[in-house]
Amino acid sequence: MRGDVVIREMRPDDWDAVRRIYEAGLATGNASFEIDSPSSQVWDESHHRHSRLVARVGDGIAGWAALSPVSRRACYAGVAEVSLYVDTRWRGCGVGRKLLAAVIASSEREGIWSLYGSTFPENEPSLRLQLSCGFRIVGRRERIAQHHGVWRDTVITERRSAVAGAQR
Repeated sequence: MRGDVVIREMRPDDWDAVRRIYEAGLATGNASFEIDSPSSQVWDESHHRHSRLVARVGDGIAGWAALSPVSRRACYAGVAEVSLYVDTRWRGCGVGRKLLAAVIASSEREGIWSLYGSTFPENEPSLRLQLSCGFRIVGRRERIAQHHGVWRDTVITERRSAVAGAQR
């Protein structure tokens, strides 16, 4: 690695870097069904206020992670979906692992008992990362939606907290 990775809370002035990293992920075609990045307001409204993290290396942002509620129903208050994106220059350097470990710890402090991922099966590095951090594959949604006119599957992963909320 070419510098120390420092994880900190995301700030509003990080938005330009967060959006740039997100758009680079979208450009791969294997990060999301989305084809455009949202405005900062739309992004802000769709993510939890807590557990929004960035990874800094030197004076730049190398990646980010955040949680989205899976439902507005009260019974699912402790369930969230993880989003994690790493700048193309820092992929394979451990930034994603540090971010995922940090967002897991943050989620548990906030009472989140179950984290989910929804990942294209072609995104093998993301699946390997999730599995190495305690996620397990719980299913596959076949042909769940179209991406650029092509039906795509997603692999659903889950990580149940041993310390927060409902126990196994």
